[in-house]
Amino acid sequence: MTETPDHDTADVLVVGSGIAGCAAALSAARNGSDVLLLTKAERPDGASTDWAQGGISTTRDDPERLKQDILAASDGTADPDAVDVLVENADDAVEDVLLETLDIAFDETDTGEFDYTREAAHSESRILHVDAATGTHILRPFLRYIDDHDRIEIRQDTAALELITHEGRVHGVVSDAAPTGHPIFAGTTILATGGIGALYTRSTNPDDATGDGIAMAALSGADVADLEYVQFHPTVYDGDDPFLLSEALRGEGAVLRNGDGDRFMDDYHPQGDLAPRDAVARAVETERKATGAVVLDVSTLEGEFEEAYPAIAETCRDHGIEGEEIPVAPCEHFLCGGIDVDEDGQTSLDRLYAVGECARTGVHGANRLASTSLLEGLVWGLRAGADAAESGAEPQIVEAPELRNSDPDLPERFAAEKSIRLKRTMDEYLGLERDPDEIARASAVLRRLKGELDAYIRTRTARELYELRHACVTALLIARAASENPDSKGCHYVVADSSETVDHTHAH
Repeated sequence: MTETPDHDTADVLVVGSGIAGCAAALSAARNGSDVLLLTKAERPDGASTDWAQGGISTTRDDPERLKQDILAASDGTADPDAVDVLVENADDAVEDVLLETLDIAFDETDTGEFDYTREAAHSESRILHVDAATGTHILRPFLRYIDDHDRIEIRQDTAALELITHEGRVHGVVSDAAPTGHPIFAGTTILATGGIGALYTRSTNPDDATGDGIAMAALSGADVADLEYVQFHPTVYDGDDPFLLSEALRGEGAVLRNGDGDRFMDDYHPQGDLAPRDAVARAVETERKATGAVVLDVSTLEGEFEEAYPAIAETCRDHGIEGEEIPVAPCEHFLCGGIDVDEDGQTSLDRLYAVGECARTGVHGANRLASTSLLEGLVWGLRAGADAAESGAEPQIVEAPELRNSDPDLPERFAAEKSIRLKRTMDEYLGLERDPDEIARASAVLRRLKGELDAYIRTRTARELYELRHACVTALLIARAASENPDSKGCHYVVADSSETVDHTHAH
């Protein structure tokens, strides 16, 4: 890596510091590249990985069985070849990075064996976990490890604003390290920017999950796919400060009850409380509307709630939740689509890769199986980092986009008000159920909003403006994908009239 007053260079530039970005950086460095990892986060919890609860799936020496569970959860839409890449590399990646390199202390039984747990739509217990805070226990040691690596530099609190492209090839990014933008030129660029939680009012993602990588790539001409498939987690605390209640709770015996105290999932799906997420989320929302509330009853767990899940139990106490019934509601959780990539994370643009939640590998199809997101980020991060390094591409200094900062001051509350408008549009028109007319309304609102943002960005380089533009571009792409897909599959559930009563059963 070299640094000058007006630009930086690196063999491999990684944008994002979750498990996918860390894996890509580690793999590229292992293969001889000098790596610069750029991240908006100032703390580990600025990355979605740190918020991941349930765990990371393994195959338990039966990759074919895991493959079939992934395909079933996806409503038959996952790419079988992509799933093969995941399951065939899963255990080696976990062994290499998480066990041998980072020495993650996954929970064990009294006999010293791994305490594999089960989650919804899994046919067996195969998930490694640390309490119900697995992401934290993976990401923080991962960041410490790569921060000590002599071929990796981590630059925090720095956002990528635009990709640098020239003659159909990506040459790095323009960052916000200078008032008018700071170019970083790279032989190859790997986007690992996470999800889209900031597009919705309620999300299990960090506030800065604004779809940056998806928007930057799409604006530069990269292919995107499956963006209509926005997954909502069915069991998130139904309060002002939402927090995730891991699917492992239902995997170990917790049950859902409606406002009348009745279990209801058996009426919606043959797998009952362990049905795929999309089916459970729609059922929970239906029962909330019909009976006033839905709770997750943890009194039926095989073990004591506080003993088996101390982190979740403590969070419940902090929120004033007493007893063993926790009010829940669906909440935006994961984007199954994204920047279209191949088995090594390569996008349709030369020298640009994408990994993690911003990428569409094809593994998840229309609905993601629980505890496969950390695994996908790890597997594809390792593959992309190695492929980027092995390409031998060297950074080239080309003309970078010129950003302007002639009027840096924003009207008071401008960004906050536009963000609220964006979120309300997504909540109302692109949530659990979609009506074609409402999708069209969302597109119209979002187009007007993007026009307003573009007018301000012409004279300002403020990060919050670019984040809003990225969020708006990604939202428009989601609306477009939803409008082009009339078929209900997985997370994308289309109703001709949103006032109709519909059958929410998951088709298999």
